[in-house]
Amino acid sequence: MSPWACCSLVNTWCGYMCAASIMLEQATRPDLLQWPFVARPATHVIGWRDGLAIDNATFQNQIHNWRQLLAQSTGTRYALFHTDTLSFAAALYGAWLAGKTIYLPSDALPETCRVLADEVDGFIGDFDANWHPLRLHAPTALVDDAQWTPLTPDFPGLVVYTSGSTGQAQAIPKRLAQMANEVATLEALFGHRLGDTEIVSTVSHQHIYGLLFKVLWPITAGRPLHAQNAFFPEDLKRIVPARPWTLLSSPAHLKRFPEQPTLPDTTQLRALFSSGGPLPADAARQTCALFGQRPLEVYGSSETGGIAWRQPEADPALRDDRWQSMPGVEVRASDEGTLEVRSPHLPDDMWFAMADLAEISDSGFSLHGRADRLVKLEEKRISLDQIERLLLASGLVTEARVLVHEGKRQRQFIAAFAVPSPAGRIILERDGKTRLNAALRENLANAIHSIALPRLWRYLDAMPTNAQGKITVTALAALLDKPALERQPGNIRPTMPEVTEVERSERTAVLSLRIPENLLYFEGHFPQAPILPGVVQTDWALALGRRCFALPPRFLGIHALKFQRVIVPGATVTLELQHDPTKNALTFRLHSDGSQHASGRIMLGA
Repeated sequence: MSPWACCSLVNTWCGYMCAASIMLEQATRPDLLQWPFVARPATHVIGWRDGLAIDNATFQNQIHNWRQLLAQSTGTRYALFHTDTLSFAAALYGAWLAGKTIYLPSDALPETCRVLADEVDGFIGDFDANWHPLRLHAPTALVDDAQWTPLTPDFPGLVVYTSGSTGQAQAIPKRLAQMANEVATLEALFGHRLGDTEIVSTVSHQHIYGLLFKVLWPITAGRPLHAQNAFFPEDLKRIVPARPWTLLSSPAHLKRFPEQPTLPDTTQLRALFSSGGPLPADAARQTCALFGQRPLEVYGSSETGGIAWRQPEADPALRDDRWQSMPGVEVRASDEGTLEVRSPHLPDDMWFAMADLAEISDSGFSLHGRADRLVKLEEKRISLDQIERLLLASGLVTEARVLVHEGKRQRQFIAAFAVPSPAGRIILERDGKTRLNAALRENLANAIHSIALPRLWRYLDAMPTNAQGKITVTALAALLDKPALERQPGNIRPTMPEVTEVERSERTAVLSLRIPENLLYFEGHFPQAPILPGVVQTDWALALGRRCFALPPRFLGIHALKFQRVIVPGATVTLELQHDPTKNALTFRLHSDGSQHASGRIMLGA
């Protein structure tokens, strides 16, 4: 599956691996299966919620209450979704104590729940009431004789799902021993670097990367975690403590940080983690400049866990992109040139076949795309990775993804999605989409067969990603069929922007809005220099919010409404939305090029 990336660390490869091996053999391994936090004082801080410390006694109390509730519930398979990480962790541990297998969806959207309903016996947490989720309403006091029985290594405690970045998401069972082994490896490799830092995250724990790094590892090792995700830059600035901290993030988030007007205080930042794929060299340099941390990438998958790591230099002349295997992990290349892995993070000691093409040397291994991205069109063998590399080499785009799309009469062709570079943006705005299409096709024509030339193009301000920062096939395919709201007949002046969904989760959404030059609302406002009225901006925020979330029907008012910068015809702006169902509030923020246009909080009711 798609690589995921993590943390920041130093040292040469040989010294690093020797030190890691010694630590693995000699250090006291934190054991996920033995409830290590039980031996800590009742006042030990497990985590923070809205600036308030949650102590060990409170956390253990919640676990026991979940165990009691689930022990009385029928069935053994439960879907768990909680936006609050501490509540999620308590429910997870309580379920394992009660002998329940947890299914971990990435969101709680209606279609996700409909699919889950055929696989699980019940739901836990922040699901819609239609699914009758179990919730703790009135926790009871912790009983004195509570027994913390060790978890069974072979128990199938978890079912996770792949991201769907190369096709439909697949369910993957995980035994508790696999996760315990990985937690021990992470602490041995990175624990001395993190020390007693607190864990802050922009990514969700509803994925194997977030689960390991934000829940299982810190709780097992005794590091406090922050319950809320810092999805928006304002959230990160608010959550960051005045104490040493570690950041878990993703390339999708890190690539956007240079454009944000709000950045956190990084003086106490000790380590930086990133998940969702390899971090581009430019983004790595910007991350280092902004956060003062040089990223370390770790390669792995949902099936295998962590496989290898690298720490490329920010300077392109010194950059080395080879991967180094993690301690205990063996790699080799198959006869077809794909990577094979044997690891303690896998369910057995058999070799696991990856879909990544690899070249192995004495100093590590390099990756060269995916074998499953070789497709056949009209009997011609086409590499989707090659098309993307050629598009990037043109200098006209900064990101590119292509996929095979089935059109009318079941005819297949290539569809391309690209984020234009400044040079590409000039062509797009000056000469139009047709000219940019032609320029990119010219760059491809001499290197690939004509049947592989993209027939359909979508130009975006940012690639659409899910809550884990992954670019999924489903999200890209959805861009090929714009909602009717954005399709305006040529003789009717549009009243809505052209909307591209960049990122979406249960309570947050990021949308890219292109403002049509002939928008109806520019008429008369103002004749010499038209600008977008503020009332239209708030109306769009509410309308698009209703499209993304199940909002209460009645508008009650707007709080903290600010307009800081005008929006002009043809502009492209980013709309960030956050839904808080507990307060019936929809918070919105419109920004572009590092400056804010408008923000506010819309209050709603029944």
